[in-house]
Amino acid sequence: MTTPTLRPPSGLNFLIAAKRCEIDALRQLSLTSALVNVTGRLVHSLQRERGLSNLFLASQGTRFGEPRQQQISECRVIEGELRRCFDSLDTHTAHLGHGARLFSRMAYVLHGLDALPALRQCVDTQGWTARQATDAFARLIAGLLAVVFEAADSASDPAISRQLVALFNFMQGKEFAGQERAAGSALYASGRAERGEQQRLLHLIDSQERCLEVFKEFASDELATLWATADQDTMAARAELERMRRVLCTAAPGSPLDASQSLPWFDCCSLRMDRMKTVEDRMADSLQRLCEHKTQLALSELLDFQALQPAAPGADDALSFFQEPVPEHVAGSGQAPAYGAQVDRSILDLVQDQARRLQSISDELDTVRASLNERKLIERAKGLLMAHRQLSEEEAHKTMRQMAMNQNRRLIDVAEAVLAMADVLPERRR
Repeated sequence: MTTPTLRPPSGLNFLIAAKRCEIDALRQLSLTSALVNVTGRLVHSLQRERGLSNLFLASQGTRFGEPRQQQISECRVIEGELRRCFDSLDTHTAHLGHGARLFSRMAYVLHGLDALPALRQCVDTQGWTARQATDAFARLIAGLLAVVFEAADSASDPAISRQLVALFNFMQGKEFAGQERAAGSALYASGRAERGEQQRLLHLIDSQERCLEVFKEFASDELATLWATADQDTMAARAELERMRRVLCTAAPGSPLDASQSLPWFDCCSLRMDRMKTVEDRMADSLQRLCEHKTQLALSELLDFQALQPAAPGADDALSFFQEPVPEHVAGSGQAPAYGAQVDRSILDLVQDQARRLQSISDELDTVRASLNERKLIERAKGLLMAHRQLSEEEAHKTMRQMAMNQNRRLIDVAEAVLAMADVLPERRR
């Protein structure tokens, strides 16, 4: 009895396997994009609850109780959607890019959501100040935004990665706008200017602009124009917002503020944030459609691959491997080759096309992720300064920006220098 000879796997077999891996990654990205969509909706709802909670606390519980309760009900509905979205993710697979970090972020968020009723109880009983409530909501929202950040960092397709980076920075800018709304509402409602909160407002305004600049860098022309148009449409409200900002930020510490302006401030900020949410929704929808399009394209290419029949190459065909020029890496093209089911096309051509395409993807991803890596380094450097010098986040960021201006260097260069000096940073005593 003769043992059948096993045919070794061909290059085409591995191309098909690679394409299946790509499809699997795109499907995971599609699920992640749906998660990002729900996360954005919950962030927006929590931002509004935070602002109403500040108004409620600053008025000693005499106003805004009913709209706050209505907002809490909306938050609970969306929270349920997010929990179901978490449940739909496959936690048993190792194929999800950056799965460990993404799942850790989700665990943190769930812990925060479980603690949310206790936070609301503290607001109900006025056991916390407006600043404490703002910081508590900001911590939960930061956890939710970290989920979006990990999704952007795990994307393996450059076009999808760019959209995720743009979306994350836009959402982060909107969160700074939400913190500004909450802080300004509390200041107005308290009826008195306070230096610490005024400095906080200036920091939040600056932070918004930095995030929106990164958004413009990575967003498509269509989405960048959409935001510019939306922002332009609210010029009257924007002018009023700038006026009220000046009142808050330039008032002498301890001087009186018109408490009746708390609601107009809240409404003015809300109008801008609602416009931002409209753009954010368009971005999330565009991201989901892009994932679906990329997945369908990859499935079509897989069918083309499977239709090819590998044949044993002749001597001339075999030697062509050594005679073909090394493919140039055309970074940034972003164009997937249009594979047809031509049986006469050599496997070598397919391999070379795939190699060029993967190199192009790798180069584009390196460019996109540079922005994410810079953000990581800056956040680590801020954390180091906060720990060693007992600074607040605003103080740490202001210190780094001042260092950058004094030394005529980029903020990322200063962050790298701070991290390099981790072992010798002195602690500030108070």
